[in-house]
Parts: sequence; C-alpha cells; structure tokens
Amino acid sequence: MDFFLFLKLLHILGAAVLFGTGLGIAFFMFMADKRGDIALIAGTARIVVIADFLFTATAVVMQPVTGLGMVYLTGYSLAESWIVASICLYLIVGMFWLPVVWLQSEIGKMAQDALLSGAPLSPRYRHFMRVWFWCGWPAFISVLAIFYLMIAKPVLW
Repeated sequence: MDFFLFLKLLHILGAAVLFGTGLGIAFFMFMADKRGDIALIAGTARIVVIADFLFTATAVVMQPVTGLGMVYLTGYSLAESWIVASICLYLIVGMFWLPVVWLQSEIGKMAQDALLSGAPLSPRYRHFMRVWFWCGWPAFISVLAIFYLMIAKPVLW
C-alpha cells in the first residue's frame, strides 16, 4: 500500500470513529437520561467522557494530519472551496464538541452527587442536558456535510 492510500485509510477510519463514537455517545446519554435512573446516568456520563477522550480526541487529531498529508501528496490547494468549507465545518464541529465534553463531565458529576446524597437531579442538570442535546445537532449536521464534501469535492465558489 502506498503512503497516500495509507493516509486515506487512516482519514476514513478517523471519520468513521468521529461519527460513530459521536452517534453512540449521543444515543447512550439520551437513553440514560430518558430512563431517569440516576446511577445509570452517572455511570453512562463517566464512560462517555472516557470514550470521548480515547476515541474522539484521537480521531480529532488524526483528521487534520491525514487530511493535510493527502492535500500535500495530491497537489490540491488548501484554497479549494470544498477543502475550505470542510475545514470551516470541522471547526464548527469542534466548537460544539468541546462544550459537549465538558457538559457530559458536569452532568456525570451532578448525577453522582445526587446519587450519593439521595437527592433528585437538579434543575441545573436538566438545563445542561438541554444544552448538551442542542449542541449535538449542529455538530452532527456539520459532520454529514463534511462527508459530502470529501466524497463529491464540489466547486462551491
């Protein structure tokens, strides 16, 4: 396998990890919240934060490294409209992902505190879950748009 195909493989795997981990984390957090079991919420939040750091953060670093490597090897310009749009969307994903990771950590702490004290989940927990939920949509839609741009490579301007 030549180096370009190796980078492309890593890039595709990184994209799959970003999308799959993000979707999986969203599903498990959403379902734990809907179940309402404070112990389940605390445990799920703890695990998804670990998953975000192990899988998502690794892929977040790998994507620009492999992408820039492929741009260099193919001779594309970073000024290509589909590349510029992809990078902008990637930054948007990051702008929503970073707060989501923090929110997941705080949600887990609030659930753990409620579990230990025997108290119900606080209104702050509900607020954080709403913000967490709505932050996921722009990131999810942006990732789908990036997939399209990577496959179609359209001239946008």
